[in-house]
Amino acid sequence: MAVLSEINDGDEEKELDEEPGEVIESAPPQKVGEERELGNYGLKKKLIKRGIGWETPELNDEVTVHYVGTLEDGTKFDSSRDKDQPIKFTLGQGELAAGLDHGIITMKKGEVALFTIPDESGVSSANSKQFEVELISWIKVVDVCRDGGIIKKIMEKGVGDERPRDPDEVLVKYRMALADDTIVAETPEGGVEFHVKDGHLLPGLPRVIMTMTKGEKAQLIVQPHYAFGEKGSETSNGVHSVPPNSVLHVNIELVSFKPVIDVTGDSKVLKKILKEGEGASTANEGANVTVSYTAKLEDGTIFEKRGIDETPPLEFITDEEQVIVGLDRAVVTMKKGERAIISIHPDYAFGDVEVKRDFAIVPPSSRVVYDVEMKDFIKEKAPWELKSNEKIDTAKRKKEEGNMLFKGCKYERAAKKYDKAADYVSEDGSFGDDEEKQAKALRVSCWLNGAACCLKLNDFPGAMKLCSQVLDVEICNVKALYRRAQAYIETGDFLLADVDIKKALEVDPQNREVMVMKKKLKQLQAENDKKYAKLYENMFAHKEKDSSVATKRLKVEKEEDEKKNEEATKMEMDKVADSAAPSVDGLIVDS
Repeated sequence: MAVLSEINDGDEEKELDEEPGEVIESAPPQKVGEERELGNYGLKKKLIKRGIGWETPELNDEVTVHYVGTLEDGTKFDSSRDKDQPIKFTLGQGELAAGLDHGIITMKKGEVALFTIPDESGVSSANSKQFEVELISWIKVVDVCRDGGIIKKIMEKGVGDERPRDPDEVLVKYRMALADDTIVAETPEGGVEFHVKDGHLLPGLPRVIMTMTKGEKAQLIVQPHYAFGEKGSETSNGVHSVPPNSVLHVNIELVSFKPVIDVTGDSKVLKKILKEGEGASTANEGANVTVSYTAKLEDGTIFEKRGIDETPPLEFITDEEQVIVGLDRAVVTMKKGERAIISIHPDYAFGDVEVKRDFAIVPPSSRVVYDVEMKDFIKEKAPWELKSNEKIDTAKRKKEEGNMLFKGCKYERAAKKYDKAADYVSEDGSFGDDEEKQAKALRVSCWLNGAACCLKLNDFPGAMKLCSQVLDVEICNVKALYRRAQAYIETGDFLLADVDIKKALEVDPQNREVMVMKKKLKQLQAENDKKYAKLYENMFAHKEKDSSVATKRLKVEKEEDEKKNEEATKMEMDKVADSAAPSVDGLIVDS
């Protein structure tokens, strides 16, 4: 039998032995000289020489191999070695021998193996064929759209595993040609930049780019429906004419790409990373950050600089409204040393007002662009990093900040402050007896104030949840019962509201706010009962026409009385609300 390689180095075998204690969940690596049957194909594989790496080709990949074909008795019938030329073919089409492709997909680069293919009956016999194969290399072939419309052959692998996403900005080089090699389009030497989502030249090009890694080079075969279609294209904008229904052959390279992050989730604050930062840690809310930046309008007009041209860098605390919201939100996603372009919609910038800055005026409703570098940041310490007394002091400070925000009608930010404050004094067993009393009081106070914020924001489930947390530790807390009853009323759950109101009055019978709410609830229940009574009346009985003037007069008088009662109740509620400073609707924030 002709043999491609006599190498059977025992040292190679030792190098690939499993490490002590390694758990093998599948079949162990095949040893040199060992023969195994592969799957249900009846195909046998004997390893002659190990390959390198761990990757193996897949069906549809284009492989380059040397082979020697023999019968079971050793008679040679074919060999690429005799021609001194390896062959190339596509796996999965049975070009070399039926069933052999399923053996080749188990091989690594440089591996040599002997495959025995059974005869038509499926058993080894004198008619069985053997192929000794050396896998030299392969080109990965990808059916990009899974319909044969774009076939990609990877000629040179890129680096890393990251691939561009829809919003990212890519730098690409390409050469597009017809089947006769007539050039249709070609990028300048430096390539061309565009955002993936915006597309470029061919409808199918973005889908190709999203399968590539940085530095990858590939050859594409693009069918007409992903190119210029049935109509083709006339010469324009640097693209030569393309006949109808033309298949394009494209050489493409993804030179680089800049990730673009949708910071706010609504595409109104976009961050394009120009330079990656250090490590994995980013700033957080409450961090002390130092940044340098150049701020521009969309037309390139510079209106502000910090840390540039001898100006000092800007130092601020995130989530404290010390800079525009868009910049604040973007900075907390940045690593130390990271540089990024941040595009900010007016809603997250200066809004619809005109603002005078250092170098120019920012017109109303302007989108602004910041070129920012994160110089340094000091994260706000997490609760677990603090001593128990420090946790209490931090919670008090954050609660007071929340109170100030509440008084300024900034309920969403106030709610976040109360939530953070409660986190710092969570029941984690780190407090002594006296400290635990303080921590518990702070938790309850923050939950109650958070519930007040939820009511202002019409987040009634959130208010119910926070009030219920209070009632789990203080079953007779009147404020919690009162605010939860408010939430129940707003969601139409009058029965549960009635339960909370009655319980609150049992604890504090003279509480004016709760008494007013009880009256309001009674009125709402009466209106609700009347509505359903009328509904059932229409369903089960015919209305009788009442032509009596006296009856009509009584009806009018009754409606007037009800209207007066409603107005009186409203006036009383307004009085209570006015006395409940600093908020309205009886929402008194704990100081």
